[in-house]
Amino acid sequence: MKPVAEFSTFEELDMRVGRVIAVEISLARKPTYRLTVDFGPEIGIKRSVGAYRNYAPEELVGHLVVGVVNFPSKKMGPEVSEVLVLGVENDRGEIIHLTTESEVPLGVKVF
Repeated sequence: MKPVAEFSTFEELDMRVGRVIAVEISLARKPTYRLTVDFGPEIGIKRSVGAYRNYAPEELVGHLVVGVVNFPSKKMGPEVSEVLVLGVENDRGEIIHLTTESEVPLGVKVF
């Protein structure tokens, strides 16, 4: 477990819901996907590079995901990730993206 953080640290994160509109195989050293995610009119289109290899690319298109949109861009090998799409690891070591239980507007804030 990590040390206790102040609630103000959490409040600094801008987490939003977006829809995956395209998936490509990344050029990074390890096989990963480059997700193109629409976070609605306020945030716009962002790209994320992540290890979602347990999903077929076409399976991710259309899915709602939760992402941190106010981190700086991060270079990952030859790729640049503009947003951190959140996920959890299941008991088989696969990364499962966080999503919503039902449809919500794109760009809605996560509390």
